[in-house]
Parts: sequence; C-alpha cells; structure tokens
Amino acid sequence: MNKNEYIPFLSEIKEIKKHTDIEYTFTFDYDGPVRPGQFFEVSLPKYGEAPISVSGIGEGTIDFTIRKIGKVTGEVFEQYIGDRLFLRGPYGNGFDVSDFRGGELVIVAGGTGLSPVRGVIEHFYENPSETSGLTVISGFKSPQDVLFKEDLARWPEQMKLIVTVDKAEGSCAYPEGLVTSYIPDLAVRDANTAKAIVVGPPIMMKFSVKALLDRGLKEENIWISQERKMCCGIGKCGHCKIGDSYVCLDGPVFNYTKGKELID
Repeated sequence: MNKNEYIPFLSEIKEIKKHTDIEYTFTFDYDGPVRPGQFFEVSLPKYGEAPISVSGIGEGTIDFTIRKIGKVTGEVFEQYIGDRLFLRGPYGNGFDVSDFRGGELVIVAGGTGLSPVRGVIEHFYENPSETSGLTVISGFKSPQDVLFKEDLARWPEQMKLIVTVDKAEGSCAYPEGLVTSYIPDLAVRDANTAKAIVVGPPIMMKFSVKALLDRGLKEENIWISQERKMCCGIGKCGHCKIGDSYVCLDGPVFNYTKGKELID
C-alpha cells in the first residue's frame, strides 16, 4: 500500500545547528526519496504548518534551515533534539543533479537562497569528477547573516567560491558588494554550454540572470527557484498560482525558459 503523501508523519529532531539568532538548521530523521530544492510542510498541532525547503540530504536524515519569522517557525525554535514534529512531503520537482553533470556549473545564491542549492553543491563537492568546473557565488546582507560557515570553509577544496556581503563591518572576512558584480568576469570556458542555478530574492534573481545572459549563457541552461511562493504544497490554496502555473506543483524549480514567464 502506497503512503498517502498528503498525510503528515512524525519525525524526530536529530541535531540542531545555530547559524544566526533567527536561523537554525534542524536535522530530522527521514528515509525516502528527496531532491535538493524540494520542500516539506513542517507542522505542529495548534500552531499550523510552514513550507520549508530541504537544505541538506544525509544518510537517513534531511536538513531544514529555518528562519524564525512567524508563529509556526517561532514554535519550531522551542523544540529540542529528541522532540518530534510532523512533516509531509516532499513536494515540488527540485533540482535534478543529472541536468548539471559533465559540464561547467555556476550557482548564484542570495541569503537563505543558499539553503535549497546546498544539496546540489554538496553533491558535486563529494563528486568533483562529475563537473568540469563549479563556481559558487553567495551573497548575504552582513557578516552576521552568513549561513553554513563550516561548509563555506571547506567548499573551496573542490570549487571556486565567492562569498560577499552587502555591507561589510569592521575587519570583515568577506568583500563588500553584490553577487552580480562577479558575474561579468566569470571564468567559464564555454558560455554556450555552461549551466547556472540562481536562487534568492526576486530582484537579485532578476539581475543575476540578466548578468548571466549578458555573459553569454543561454536561457535554457539557467534554472531558478520560486520557493518563496510555496504554501499548501498540493495546489489547493491558490497562494502560489502565477498565470496557469502552481509553484508548489510545477516548481518551485523552473528552467528559466518557463520561469521568466512567472511574473508575480
């Protein structure tokens, strides 16, 4: 008998990692198919549920990097290792790493947009022979907002990594500037075949994609995520509907040839 994907199931918190005062990564036990960029509904009785992207995939575990911004996520932050929450999913189509094997890949992420692409980065970090070149450009508002610092410290072993902040403070370890300022000088050998993933705030994605196109990348070789539009996960509430598309069903990951039409 197949599991009903609309029914929540209990999952235990295995680990909690603090990044900032309002952003933690919660590791849950989970044994099932899942792709980077997909999302689950995380819920607590009496408080509701919230759609959260998968930020890491382990052996029998999944990570959710959660920002404390509302009633549900605020209550999640009151939970501890060993506590159990309800999950349902995974939903959406996510990123298929096979789309990016064998060639050059550029990943541009803004703020928490690094979370849904972290699984892709980890895959190619562990399997560097599957790509002929990986560049990751990740931008944050300030040094205090930087996520996954341990990952950022080791990723340069297998890729070119650029981390930037909108506003540097004091003896900041990161350069000041926007992610788009690094795109014109990208060291890609063949812009016609290079592929890219762009995830972040809408205005950041707009100008990052434009810069990639100006650099010579093709529209069909760029993927974006509309994850901020996710809501119920099953196409019933209509919150994520843009034109004829439901982001929770047809996305949140879209090839740019389709994603460029999703103007909200």
